[in-house]
Amino acid sequence: MRIERNPTRLDRVFARLDREPERPAHLSVPRASRHRTVLVIAALAFYLAIVWLVVTTSWLVRLDWQVMFFRPYQQWASIHWFVDYYVVLGQRGPTAVMVAAWLGWRSWRQHTLRPLLTLGTSLLLLNITVGAAKYGMGRLGPHYATVIGSNEMGLGGDIFPSGHTANAVVTWGILAYLASTPRAQRWLSAISAVTSLGVGMATVYLGTHWLSDVLLGWVAGLLILLALPWFEPWIARTEVYAFDLRDRWRARGGVKAPAPVTPVAAPARLKPLTAPQNETAAREAAVPPRGPRSPVHLSPGPHTSRSERTPVTPVGSRRPPQSDRLVRGTPAPATRPLTGG
Repeated sequence: MRIERNPTRLDRVFARLDREPERPAHLSVPRASRHRTVLVIAALAFYLAIVWLVVTTSWLVRLDWQVMFFRPYQQWASIHWFVDYYVVLGQRGPTAVMVAAWLGWRSWRQHTLRPLLTLGTSLLLLNITVGAAKYGMGRLGPHYATVIGSNEMGLGGDIFPSGHTANAVVTWGILAYLASTPRAQRWLSAISAVTSLGVGMATVYLGTHWLSDVLLGWVAGLLILLALPWFEPWIARTEVYAFDLRDRWRARGGVKAPAPVTPVAAPARLKPLTAPQNETAAREAAVPPRGPRSPVHLSPGPHTSRSERTPVTPVGSRRPPQSDRLVRGTPAPATRPLTGG
């Protein structure tokens, strides 16, 4: 009796990773809908409002100074080592390498360059927009502040908005943007939101950023994710151009290009087995079924063992006749005459 073991969680993970051996046709590309346009406008208005509150040295700047004087890294010194490691999740180099490795595997497995091209586009937008804002406003950080209560703008700094926070929002949020199912998209969105929130708070704890820097970094990263659907046509054209260039290189080198893979919209249904598919099934089909056995009738009377029976054939006994042997059932004589010699 064969007992099948239940698949473990690791088996299910590898089965899920092996599920899409070719480019999937069911993945929907996010589009620039009216709802998304409204979200982009609202995020942009919030972005400009934060900049205005800092430029005018409003209550937000006073809150920045109050948090800085609180010195969280001294109030909760026991978690300093953990925050030092956790803030690495917002650094551009390590996070870009980790996410690019995962999306590169997906690109190879699904025969598409869209995941890698989307990541490259988001990082390019991040460097342009956040970098321009940093050097354009030139705000100094808490450790380099000069005048208490001032906004520290235009003094050659580069911390407004927070690059760690914006990078965490974009790098981890791109995984939710490229998710293949709605459930995975919801889970990855929640995980990326919590991660980016923690990275922003970690920079405030360490005193490397003002609180307003973190707020603007969150909005800057969210704006990039919301604006990505407007770049999807450019990503699609770049992918087509890259595949065409690869085919031309193969043709120039004499390598025959593989046949295009036709995406399967739905899994094919298997037909029921109607004919023998192998030799074993053919032999079983050729042998006629056995009929019912006839009942065995035993003759009445005592039965002797096989060793006591005389083997007989249709023509009689196999043993030679013996004169002194009595027939079975004949009574033996009382005395046997003696012969003298």
